[in-house]
Amino acid sequence: MSGIQTNKMGTEPVLKLIFKMSLPAMFSMLIQALYNVVDSVFLGNYGGNSDALTAVSLAYPLQLLLIAFTVGTAVGVNSLIARRLGEQRTQDANRVAVTGLILAFATWCVFAIIGIFFSRPFITFMAGAENTRIIDFGVDYISIVLIFSLGSFIQVMLEKCIQATGNMIFPMISHLIGAFGNIIMDPLFIFGIGPFPEMGAAGAAIATVAGQWLAMMFLVITLIFKKFAIKFTFKNFRLSFKTIREIYVVSLSGIVMQAIGSVLVAGINMIIAMSPASADVNTAAQTIYGIYFKIQSFVFMPVFGLNQGVSPIIGYNYGAKNRKRMMQTLRYALIISFIIMSTGTLIFQLLPEQILGLFNTTDSMMDMGILALRRISLCFIPASIGVIMTALFQSVGKGVRSLIMSVLRQLVLILPIAYVLSKIDINAMWFAFPIAEVGCTLIAILFFLQLNKSDFSKLSKD
Repeated sequence: MSGIQTNKMGTEPVLKLIFKMSLPAMFSMLIQALYNVVDSVFLGNYGGNSDALTAVSLAYPLQLLLIAFTVGTAVGVNSLIARRLGEQRTQDANRVAVTGLILAFATWCVFAIIGIFFSRPFITFMAGAENTRIIDFGVDYISIVLIFSLGSFIQVMLEKCIQATGNMIFPMISHLIGAFGNIIMDPLFIFGIGPFPEMGAAGAAIATVAGQWLAMMFLVITLIFKKFAIKFTFKNFRLSFKTIREIYVVSLSGIVMQAIGSVLVAGINMIIAMSPASADVNTAAQTIYGIYFKIQSFVFMPVFGLNQGVSPIIGYNYGAKNRKRMMQTLRYALIISFIIMSTGTLIFQLLPEQILGLFNTTDSMMDMGILALRRISLCFIPASIGVIMTALFQSVGKGVRSLIMSVLRQLVLILPIAYVLSKIDINAMWFAFPIAEVGCTLIAILFFLQLNKSDFSKLSKD
């Protein structure tokens, strides 16, 4: 069984294999996008104003930092397991999986401490000390999400380990269980339906955490009763710092890339707060940006799901030195990504009012939001290349290149551009996103051409 699971990544027709491995992940990521947005939709309709929605938007950088470490570390484990399986080193792959679980638990401890001691100072800094209602909502939400995040850390780590073996079905099912659990519990805890207490933002956080723990328990039970190409066993296990280093060579880029996303969200919110527009306009812009950041996941998440499907294929064939299959996988992934992103661009250009209407936005917020969605979404098509190239670099152990791309796009390029444009007009600031994405894509292409002439040229072309 183990041989079949790993060997198919080196023998099965590439396009068929991509769809087989990516579609479940793409579907589960779409569900994950729904998972992320539902909280905001319900909170946008809670309390007769946008305070709870604004609070969650301002808390999102800390949540993104959590996601950065959960997913980033797991991606490094996924990449190393896939390469070890491609090299037929099954026992080493098992040790990598167990190491991943230890790293997940250790990282959760850090975030629990952040949740206990730093939630209120952070939200107060982002919201301003005078906005006490927004601060209370934000602290209620993010402290619960961080302190009880162990379920998320373990669930994501198990998911990526299973995906590295070529099995995408069980991770998809875990996403479905977690997402639907959250969606069902959200209105119950937010609005206090039936026997449930009305808890507002805290209720949204409880529903989110409960969904993550449900997904984790499903994967734990699955691993107990079903065999995979890897095994989680502590028998004769010794923690290897060499293995940890190899994991973080790839993970570090993923962690920093997503952590930079946290800095980006916080930075954009601070730039908006410093713009010459009125306080009401700036608050509306922060809320609109929070809405965009949640909604854009419906476009980016399927491409991230595609990455989850193609990364083990690329990693396996790179480890097996099969250049032809690796390049075929890359070409197909770029085409599929372009189609998804182009579709997303059309939706954001044609239906911004309908999208914003889900969040009970006011007329003034609607006008600004329509401009924002149309302008920011111009970044989707160039991003279709950059996102896939990031997966390529991570899959072959060249994570530093991904890190450089993200630093340029989300710090060196976008924040200075956004700051300058915000001084001209708050609505001009939205053009910073497509400008930065085009620059990052050009850099990704240059990095690929360099690798194609060096590392990739040494692989077998058969």
